[in-house]
Amino acid sequence: MKEIRSIKDLTPDPRNLNRGTQRGRGMLEQSLRKYGAGRSILVDKNGVVIAGNKVSEIAGEIDLPVREVQTRGNELVVVRRMDLDLEKDKAAKELAVADNRIGQIDLDWNPDLLKELSAEIDLGQFWMEDELKAMLDGPQEPEPPEGFKSYDENIETEYQCPKCGYTWSGRQK
Repeated sequence: MKEIRSIKDLTPDPRNLNRGTQRGRGMLEQSLRKYGAGRSILVDKNGVVIAGNKVSEIAGEIDLPVREVQTRGNELVVVRRMDLDLEKDKAAKELAVADNRIGQIDLDWNPDLLKELSAEIDLGQFWMEDELKAMLDGPQEPEPPEGFKSYDENIETEYQCPKCGYTWSGRQK
């Protein structure tokens, strides 16, 4: 087993389900540059990234050093930042927000890879049935409101769905 000494010793997950977002990538880079690493990434025994693909990519781009910690998953690896005090340091508070917000902003599930994976594992353990169906089927155009005709070249009005934001243009009865 090869020792992991730098990001170059890692292999990104070739089937990473999270495509990420441009905005999330920018937030992640800014966070790593401003606050440093706040949590670990997870790799398998061969150095293939299981969790933290975006973090390892950005960390490599900004030359963040690596420290390998080996475990079998039967103990919690705790990263202790000796330079931060959550009660006193603004940076610690900002890092706590950044960590959660980046996870929210930078998540963009890849439906094609999820469909492939659904043949191997039960995705129903992670999503409700209707959530999974909506994700795998992709966004569906909602039905226009009652009394609203489809597009007419003499556009008189627009209607925007308050739930999803989809906009129809046309004429109302």
